[in-house]
Amino acid sequence: MTSPTPPSSLAPVAVRRFRFLPGRPLVAAAGGVTGAGLLASSLFSGGAMSVGLGATGLAFALLYFLSPAWRNQVVVDERGLEVLSGRGERRFQLAWSEIVRVVASPASASAFVDGGAPERSLLLPGPGARAPYRIADQRMLYDHILAHVPADRVTEVDRLGRRPS
Repeated sequence: MTSPTPPSSLAPVAVRRFRFLPGRPLVAAAGGVTGAGLLASSLFSGGAMSVGLGATGLAFALLYFLSPAWRNQVVVDERGLEVLSGRGERRFQLAWSEIVRVVASPASASAFVDGGAPERSLLLPGPGARAPYRIADQRMLYDHILAHVPADRVTEVDRLGRRPS
């Protein structure tokens, strides 16, 4: 006798995780290299001001790369999406049916996911965006979101920040 097929609510759900990444790593790296250079040269020439500036630049660059923000992640499954902090605490969760609208730019895989309130919304920044972060495998996340949000709630634009024509 074969066992019955389990209901769909008990079927395994594919979960995908997308980490936040530093949005301006080259700027921080340049600051770190400059700070390290100032620090090293001032140690040999003895300038107290240069030592302080070099140490500060190096410290800021290290703090940027070690920021807990880069441990944040977007988690998606068949039920919806959620954003988790670096400690794994839920910042917000949206069922696919709760998404009010998605403004999407297919060319750059950038999108604004409107959860009805700013604290329940997500930006997938495009190239050159002024966002402080990027998202790993953003194209895959973008495709996953659009596959689960009804087409009547999606507005396609050439570029985010511009009104649809």
